[in-house]
Amino acid sequence: MTLFRTAAAAIALSFASAPAIALADDHNVDHAAIKAAVEADYDSYLAPLFVHFHQNPELSFLENETAARMAQELREAGVEVTEGVGGTGVVGMLENGEGPLILIRADMDGLPVVEKSGLDYASTATQLGQDGKEYPVMHACGHDVHITSLVGTARKLVEMKDSWSGTIMFIVQPAEERVGGAKAMLADGLYERFGKPDYALAFHVASQLPTGKITAAEGIQYSSADSVDIKVPGIGAHGASPHAGRDPVYIASQIVTGLQSIISREVQPLQPAVITVGSFHSGSKHNIISDLAELQLTVRANDEKVRAQLLDAIKRIAVNTGKAHGLPDDMPVEVVVSEGTPVTYNDVGLAKRLNGVIKRDLGEETFQEFRQQGMGAEDFSYFVAEDLGVPGYYFAVGGTPQEAFDAAENGGPAVPSHHSPLFKVAPRPGVTLGTRAMIAAVFDLAPSS
Repeated sequence: MTLFRTAAAAIALSFASAPAIALADDHNVDHAAIKAAVEADYDSYLAPLFVHFHQNPELSFLENETAARMAQELREAGVEVTEGVGGTGVVGMLENGEGPLILIRADMDGLPVVEKSGLDYASTATQLGQDGKEYPVMHACGHDVHITSLVGTARKLVEMKDSWSGTIMFIVQPAEERVGGAKAMLADGLYERFGKPDYALAFHVASQLPTGKITAAEGIQYSSADSVDIKVPGIGAHGASPHAGRDPVYIASQIVTGLQSIISREVQPLQPAVITVGSFHSGSKHNIISDLAELQLTVRANDEKVRAQLLDAIKRIAVNTGKAHGLPDDMPVEVVVSEGTPVTYNDVGLAKRLNGVIKRDLGEETFQEFRQQGMGAEDFSYFVAEDLGVPGYYFAVGGTPQEAFDAAENGGPAVPSHHSPLFKVAPRPGVTLGTRAMIAAVFDLAPSS
C-alpha cells in the first residue's frame, strides 16, 4: 500500500484557495467542481489535520483532546458548537433556512493497540484507561478518517449555503468501539436539546473495500454485538492434588466447548451468528489450581430474536456446566452482558434513494452492490432505533487501493483487517470520497428553495 506524506510535508503544502464551485444552468450542482474543491481542501487543509488525529488517538470516553480539536475546527468553519454531550461528545449545528434536520455523525475513539503499520506518521501514543492502566493507542479502525471528513463536509457545506436549505447536526461521537457513545449522547438529551433529525447519515472507511468505491445496504448494514463476561469460581488446591479442589480452568474450558454447540445445534442454520471467546484468564503458577477463571466473549447476530436466543443460551450453558462439575450452590458461575448494540438497519426507502444519488452524482462506477462479509457492529443503530422514527443511512467507503488486493491475490501480504496493529488505509481517497458522498446526500435531501 502506498505510504502517505509525513506530517511536516503535509503541513508544508500550499494553502491556495479551493476552486470555485459553480451551479450548472439547470441549477444542479456541478459535482466535478465539488470533487476538485474537496480534493484541493484535503491537500491544503485536511491532510495535516488527518495526520494530527492519526498520531494522537484517544481511548473510548477519554477523547478529550480530540473533542476539543473537533469543536475548534467546527467553530472555525462557522458552526455553532456544544461540547460535553454524553461525556466527550460534540454537537455542531449549522442552520441554513427552512428544510429538514439532517444528522451527520463521525466517531472519534481509538483502540488499545500498538501500531505496527510501518507508516511514517504511525501513532506512538499511550494513555491511561478508565481502569487506571496505561495502554498503547492506535486509530486501528479509521475513525481518524471519519472526523477529518466531518470537518471537510462542514467546511464545504458552509461555503455552499446557496446550494441547500435546512439544518445540519454534526455529531462527533465518543466510544463507538465500546458501543456506548451514541447511547450516552441520547441519554444526555441529544434529540430533546437539539431536535429530532429527519434523517441520520454516517459512513465507515473500509479496509476490505477498494478506494473509489462506496457500498450500502438497503436493509441490514451491521450485526448486533454484545460483550459478555463469564466468571467461573473454583476451589483452589495444589496442582498435584486436583481432587482436593474444583478446577475453574477445566470448568471454563468445558464452557468454551459447550458454547460452540449453540451455533451448531440451537440456531437455525440459515441465521448468521457468532460466539467468540476472545479472552481466557486464570491462575498465576504452574502447580496451583486457582480459584477463579474469567472469560470475555463477543456475540453477534443479524436478528434481534437470535440475539436474545444466544444470550439466554450462553447463560444456561455456563451456569449449568458449573453445577455439573460440582460447584456448590453458593458459588455459581456469573454471566454479565456488559456492553451491547442492536442490529444496524438502513431505512430501505432512504437507502434506495441515496444509493441512486451516489450513482448519479459520483458515477455509476463508484457504487458497489452491498454484500455482508463479516459480522461487524455499529452503535449508530441507537440514533436510528425503530422507536425513535429517524430514517438512517450508513455507507462504507473504500480505504485500500486496488493494487494491494491484486498483490494479495498473487501471493503478497494480505490486506490488514480493522483492529489489527497492521491496519492502514489510504486517507486521501477515503476522506474526499466520504465528504463528496455526504455533500451529495445533503443536496438531495435538503435542496435549496
